[in-house]
Amino acid sequence: MPFLGISDLWLFAATVTVFVLLPGPGMLSLLTASARGGWRAGWATWLGLVSGEQLFIAAAAVGVAAVLAAHPLLFSTLQWAGVAYLAWIGIGLLRAPAVATTQAPRRRQGDFANGVAVTMLNPKAIGFYVAFFPLFIDPARQRGALTFLAMDGVILLISLVFSALFIAAGHWGARRVATRPQLGAWLRRGAGVCLLGFAARLALTAP
Repeated sequence: MPFLGISDLWLFAATVTVFVLLPGPGMLSLLTASARGGWRAGWATWLGLVSGEQLFIAAAAVGVAAVLAAHPLLFSTLQWAGVAYLAWIGIGLLRAPAVATTQAPRRRQGDFANGVAVTMLNPKAIGFYVAFFPLFIDPARQRGALTFLAMDGVILLISLVFSALFIAAGHWGARRVATRPQLGAWLRRGAGVCLLGFAARLALTAP
């Protein structure tokens, strides 16, 4: 049964977890900040990342809510577009070169500001949330803002848990391991397989 209008809470949480674990600028900024400045620098960076992300989530939620209220048929189309988008990301991860690396962002004026900048310099994130949210909203049982707040809460909780691990890893000097091309390639491939599986499951349940 949907939880607060979220059609599949566990699949939603699993998909968010996969994206959090993907090697990227956010993960590397946490690792490098904590390796350089310890726990305090790591958590300041995380707060910056989350602050920037909340702006994207809020903008996406407003857009998705407007479509849901005014155009139910268009919302269904948006759900199918989200399935295709998820599958496209999965295929892209599987096809990514094994030697591909992600550059760690340079330090700016401070750890918090650096975290905000890392998120805001990726405007494609808002497109992701616009495609992502409709996949897990039950139009018949959604509760408006409460549903989006619940989804945002799940994202924040998962980010908090795994970011704590990244910060600890950076503090212990595991940054070099995390930036190895081969390790990153295997993580991307595993995430690609997971996302394709999630897309297939969502396609079977989409209206």
